[in-house]
Amino acid sequence: MSIPIIAVVGRPNVGKSTLVNRLAQIQDAIVHEQRGVTRDRSYHKADWNGRDFMLIDTGGIELSSDDAFGASIREQAIMAAEEADAVIFLVDGKTGAAAGDADVARILQRSTKPVFLVVNKMDTPNDDTAIHEFWALGLGTPWPVSATHGHGTGDLLDELVAVLPEVPPEEVSTEIGVAIIGKPNAGKSSIYNRMLGVERAIVSAIAGTTRDAIDTVLERDDVRYRLVDTAGLRRKSQIDESVEYYSFVRAMRAIDRADVALLIIDSFEGVTDGDQRVARFAEERGCAMVILLNKWDLLADDEARDDVLLQVSERLAFVGFAPVLRVSALTGRGMHRVYDAVDTVYASYTRQLTTSSINKLLSQLRETGHTVSKQGVSLRLQYGTQVRVSPPGFTFFANHPRLVDDNYRRFLENRMREAFDLTGTPIKLGFRQKD
Repeated sequence: MSIPIIAVVGRPNVGKSTLVNRLAQIQDAIVHEQRGVTRDRSYHKADWNGRDFMLIDTGGIELSSDDAFGASIREQAIMAAEEADAVIFLVDGKTGAAAGDADVARILQRSTKPVFLVVNKMDTPNDDTAIHEFWALGLGTPWPVSATHGHGTGDLLDELVAVLPEVPPEEVSTEIGVAIIGKPNAGKSSIYNRMLGVERAIVSAIAGTTRDAIDTVLERDDVRYRLVDTAGLRRKSQIDESVEYYSFVRAMRAIDRADVALLIIDSFEGVTDGDQRVARFAEERGCAMVILLNKWDLLADDEARDDVLLQVSERLAFVGFAPVLRVSALTGRGMHRVYDAVDTVYASYTRQLTTSSINKLLSQLRETGHTVSKQGVSLRLQYGTQVRVSPPGFTFFANHPRLVDDNYRRFLENRMREAFDLTGTPIKLGFRQKD
């Protein structure tokens, strides 16, 4: 059984993301005065007095809206309330009850889940005169809080955890963090939905639809996966709006906490500079990687397909360790192989090699005579050991480590990949002087 879920719903701009950040003691949910910033559901783990739970930050519910995403936002918020164990209905104490609040209240009155009517922006302690008009919404006692200052949130959390279902202790299975990354409009949300088998993220043909990084945990064959659909990563100079900047930061944080990155490339467009930048971000942060060539079904002939594969081998050579899958999120082609690929590269990412096997390889390399020489001095690797996993890192003790250049580093990495199964993971090599 998974941990309990609390959904935070309400009209736009009432402070839902601010409250989520306050309750979870994080700064993950994007907070901005512009309406409609939060479009998809995003999940944030929290705890109170030893009770763990998940908060869902949702897009604002507007039953009548000119926003192109209005219907999808509304549907996402309603779905969040349906899957939650409790619901926080947030309203704005400064503006007072609005017609939109009554609309949302009517939806929530039909819910069988506990609903907490929370009046936000009550920034003056012990002054709750503004909450009285919210009794008319028919959802019971209004709870005055200030998400910005924290007033009233402790009492609210006490009541929230009291109604959450008890979770029996269970054996925790392996959890693999998977970040779905790529430039805007490459099909990341479609891949995400196909992997989940449900409509979880809002899918649109408009670049930049996903602004927050969205976490969803699912279990498959006794392995737990945390999937994160990230906003498309653009060149920093192209990030003009502050909202897009925060989306970029969230995407980078999602990569930082992921074990495996699924790099989504639009096959019809080919490998672009943007794809190279995104791959470089993930590689620099030490993620294992699988490359998914999405929209493969749109390529007209073998010549076009061969050209895309050539672009991958040439333009993404620096992540040549990553397996490449040809898929179509639209038709489902090749998607059945994605989880197997994630499992494979994660096994490499967490692999622990024995010291004896590493030094056996060094002995074999010495026999070949391949080394680096400079000014009459030759490099000799005398001993090696693994010093870390996730990703694997190795330290080699040498007589003259200063002689190691990029060419020799690549040579040694390639020989290690040939000798050991390190598919899909970067490896870190360090060289030290042997005493």
